[in-house]
Amino acid sequence: MTVNKLRARVAELLRTYPPANTDPSVFHRAQFDAGLAWVHFPEGLGGLGLARDLQDVVDTELRAAGAPVNPSGHVGIGVGMAAPTILAFGTPEQRSRYLRPLWLGEEVWCQLFSEPGAGSDLAAVATRAVREGDHWVVNGQKVWTSSAHVARFAILLARTDPDVPKHRGLSYFILDMSAPGVEVRPLRQITGEAEFNEVFLTDVRIPDTARLGAVGDGWKVANATLSSERVAIGGDQAHRESGMISKVAELWRKHPEVRGAAVHDRVMERWVAAEVFRLTGARLRQRLATGAPGFEGAAMKVMFADLAQSISLLELELDPDAALQYDDWTLVRPASVDFLSRGPGYRYLRAKGNSIEGGTSEVLRNIVAERVLGLPGEARVDKDVPWKKVPR
Repeated sequence: MTVNKLRARVAELLRTYPPANTDPSVFHRAQFDAGLAWVHFPEGLGGLGLARDLQDVVDTELRAAGAPVNPSGHVGIGVGMAAPTILAFGTPEQRSRYLRPLWLGEEVWCQLFSEPGAGSDLAAVATRAVREGDHWVVNGQKVWTSSAHVARFAILLARTDPDVPKHRGLSYFILDMSAPGVEVRPLRQITGEAEFNEVFLTDVRIPDTARLGAVGDGWKVANATLSSERVAIGGDQAHRESGMISKVAELWRKHPEVRGAAVHDRVMERWVAAEVFRLTGARLRQRLATGAPGFEGAAMKVMFADLAQSISLLELELDPDAALQYDDWTLVRPASVDFLSRGPGYRYLRAKGNSIEGGTSEVLRNIVAERVLGLPGEARVDKDVPWKKVPR
């Protein structure tokens, strides 16, 4: 399909469902059914089997026409992590069941990967899944689970074979968060909020039809998910001075009293770094248009964390009074994180988690060093030892 034909398809959607007088939910369903949700997905699953970068063409036309924003943009785990994993490893029935309500934002997803004893070393997860006929019985605990309190489904990594080395004994499942035995407890953070949760699984039954990939292929499937997660951080199109650097730039322009030669250098350094990050994201999108996500996402995740922390610190230094204030310590359980609608104190505190969530910066630097730069890998003495024999 040519770009002109794609634009014609968008124009037909807008003619049939004028944004000004069409309910947003109706418009979004029509957009998905027209293959304009994510054009690189197959036909019938919200796409047209086109190059990934052509989604920018669709989104630009829709924005210009005042079309409603897709609600799934507020449910990043489903769109950025679950969807590409289901597309790559799911059965036709799984794709048909989950992708449409996921994109429409009708069903929220969360990620059950991290555990109290397996944070940086994801392959060491201890949550067990034992086969009983056509079901798996799952017991264990997960932690740092964003949106678990509002999620309908979860992507779950569990150990199905403790007798083989840790990377080979894992399997990957879709978990119904309303199933008996699933308990979600809030984790209050330094910001006062509890967007994270810990999840306890007690004799939770999962049908084998909810497994993604083959038994024992969980590490392979999980790595695909993590790669998509890191790409999602820099894969979205962003304009210049978007994100947290916009707050520093606004302070600099509106408050001449904060200016000075030394501060000027620091502001420009962060501004340039933010622009490098944005342009690297554009290059990443071009890479995605020609193939699967690579290790560039790991590097961008490290850049994102460093930028968020250094920019939020600089913002407080430019506005010292803000460092002594905080807008709201009320315990709330938000469904998503919004850095820009809160005060500078919130941004500074919340940014501390950016170098931990989604893969620690230390682990991601190892990935870049070993898999991109080809440097010698760290010694891993438990790599070929059966999981049950590894000291814990």
